[in-house]
Amino acid sequence: MGKASILLVDDEDNLRSMLEAALRHHGFEVHPVANGRSALESAATICPDLIVLDVMLPDLDGFEVCRRLRTESNQTPVLFLTARDSTEDKVRGLTLGGDDYLVKPFSLEELIARIDTILRRSGFTRSDALMRCGDLILDDDAHLVTRAGREISLSPTEYNLLRYLLINQGRVLSKSQILDHVWNYDFGGDGGVVETYVGYLRRKLDNEGPSLIQTVRAVGYVIRAPKA
Repeated sequence: MGKASILLVDDEDNLRSMLEAALRHHGFEVHPVANGRSALESAATICPDLIVLDVMLPDLDGFEVCRRLRTESNQTPVLFLTARDSTEDKVRGLTLGGDDYLVKPFSLEELIARIDTILRRSGFTRSDALMRCGDLILDDDAHLVTRAGREISLSPTEYNLLRYLLINQGRVLSKSQILDHVWNYDFGGDGGVVETYVGYLRRKLDNEGPSLIQTVRAVGYVIRAPKA
C-alpha cells in the first residue's frame, strides 16, 4: 500500500502546523483543517484512512463531528486529541465510535504509535514498516531489529534513534534535529545525550558487521550502508 491519508483537525495554528510537519516527516499524507464543519466536508471528499480529531473546536466539537460521521455511516477511524483527561470524556468519545483517545500534552512518538496501531487494526499496512540499511532491518510492525539475521535488543530510546536515522538514511542529521525528533520538541537537554546514545547503538550494531552510523564532523550523524 502507499501512504496513509490523515485528516488532521485542530484549531490551534501552531500545534496543527507542527503536527502536520511531523506526520508528513513520518510518511503520511496529511490534510489539515481548523474546524468541525471543514472536517465533515473533507471527510466526505478526501476519504482519509484516519482522522486525528481535536475535541475542543470553535464550531462543532470533536464529539459532535464523530457523531455526525457515524450517523452518515462513515466508519473512518478516529483518534481524539484533548486537553481534558476525565474518564467521562474518554467513555463518551469511545461510545460515539472513536477508536482511541490521546491527552495533551503528548509526545510525537506516542501519537505516531497510536496512529500506526489504529491503521493496523483497520487493515492498513504502511509501506515503510520495513526499513533496511545493508544487512540491518528494522521491522516497525513487529518492533524488531535484526542485523545479518541476528536479533538486536534495543531500549525504547535506542530504537527510536535508530528508526529516525533510518527514515533519513543517507541524510546528515544535526544533534538538535535528533533531539527534537527522538527526545521530543520540549526536551531541554543538550547534544551530549545524542552522543551517548549513538555510542550505545554503535556498540550493539557493529558487533554484527561494519559500522553503519557515521559521524560527520561539526555537522551530525548519518546512517549509510557500507560500500561493497
